[in-house]
Amino acid sequence: MEEAKSQSLEEDFEGQASHTGPKGVINDWRKFKLESEDNDSVAPSKKEILRQMSSPQSRDDKDSKERFSRKMSVQEYELIHKDKEDENCLRKYRRQCMQDMHQKLSFGPRYGFVYELESGEQFLETIEKEQKITTIVVHIYEDGVKGCDALNSSLTCLAAEYPMVKFCKIKASNTGAGDRFSSDVLPTLLVYKGGELLSNFISVTEQLAEEFFTGDVESFLNEYGLLPEKEMHVLEQSNMEEDME
Repeated sequence: MEEAKSQSLEEDFEGQASHTGPKGVINDWRKFKLESEDNDSVAPSKKEILRQMSSPQSRDDKDSKERFSRKMSVQEYELIHKDKEDENCLRKYRRQCMQDMHQKLSFGPRYGFVYELESGEQFLETIEKEQKITTIVVHIYEDGVKGCDALNSSLTCLAAEYPMVKFCKIKASNTGAGDRFSSDVLPTLLVYKGGELLSNFISVTEQLAEEFFTGDVESFLNEYGLLPEKEMHVLEQSNMEEDME
């Protein structure tokens, strides 16, 4: 009696499961495969097989439940694994799952570009009112000063790669303390977190090569531990592992 009850509960669970456990993952993959297929390139009979494989039936329909629970047939197996296109589709599906996972696990505000600060008041407001977990990198520059344009370009690229870091720039003449930021000390980088100044790099390009690029600026900031780990690093590792398979 207890055995029959357990079997009944197991059948109910299998009929309702979605996105959980091995069967849920296989079902999600089948559904993803069906949606990825070009409507004009798949024979109706094959599309019907995939649709039956990806759509759980009503618990009240015994025959449907048996079809859903049955082992994969040779025809279905060959349909999913028939050629290289299916392998690429599976990789795309895994990559999408990884991206969804990173989005769910990531927290805090997102930026992704360099903010132009127009005044000293806006500068102070940015430092004081931003969330305490946010690292803020401020570039103090001036038009025509050597290295400023190149540094702005590098920070624009880094802002896209590190969207959890807030990158800002402000002209020295707009800070309200232009006498303190003469061309001799530009470009200057200030790094804040929780309202506190972490680092102050005056004439920062003197610490870089005469011709520098985004990677050089990234390495420089990482030397001082000012950049977090890239959130897509795990995803890139997963892609590399897939390529090696």
